[in-house]
Amino acid sequence: MCAGLSVSAQDWARARLEKSPRHGEWVDVKNGSRTVHCFIVYPEVKNRAAAVIVIHEIFGLTPWARNAADEVAAAGYIAIAPDLLSGAGPKGGGSSDFASTDDAMAAIHNLPPAQITADLNAVADYVKALPAANGKLAVAGFCWGGGQTFRFACNRPDLKAAFVFYGPPPDGKEMQNIKCPVHGFYGGDDARISATIPATEKLMKAAGKTYKPVTYAGAGHGFMRAGEQPDAAEANQKAHDQAWKRLKALLGKL
Repeated sequence: MCAGLSVSAQDWARARLEKSPRHGEWVDVKNGSRTVHCFIVYPEVKNRAAAVIVIHEIFGLTPWARNAADEVAAAGYIAIAPDLLSGAGPKGGGSSDFASTDDAMAAIHNLPPAQITADLNAVADYVKALPAANGKLAVAGFCWGGGQTFRFACNRPDLKAAFVFYGPPPDGKEMQNIKCPVHGFYGGDDARISATIPATEKLMKAAGKTYKPVTYAGAGHGFMRAGEQPDAAEANQKAHDQAWKRLKALLGKL
């Protein structure tokens, strides 16, 4: 489970979003009878851009998750962050309608895996078809979203890359379906997740798949968010900066 959210972190992320020079907007993506509420941010670039689906933490689509999408767009990519809690909130709302992060976490645990995959596929189809998109698609996710990123790579054959931030791996049998490289980002002080790396390496190698994990010394779980907070620990901040640099370099190779 991700380290808890602090109010200051969310206020900081919200303030940064408000100052962003990029165009961000809310869009509704249809998945059959479902409507997936998404935050999309466009880069300020001359040519059509690759798209990245940004999958939120276990807390839902928070201001920090939206800020993460904005950072991806700042690097030159169309970033779309779906609220996978769309319709699961009070009175049919989404992430922002839950009274607490505990309530959002409980609702996340009840999401049907097939629904998550269908929602992500609908979002992928939507963003790839945008006039500003060049047809290339990647996915990146954090914490719970990191696990969903790895799982989505097993279900979406046209992905160019999957970026798993401290998320658990899928079942070994599912890895047979992966068509893209999987790049892992892990905290050195996050044994619950990092302990899965050796077995994942063996399973991915046996399946003939590309899996490249990097572990950041001293960083804890959730270091991408924790490393941006005003009270960030030095190890988390360093890991955040190094991981972000790596992510941008890998995106540049799509």
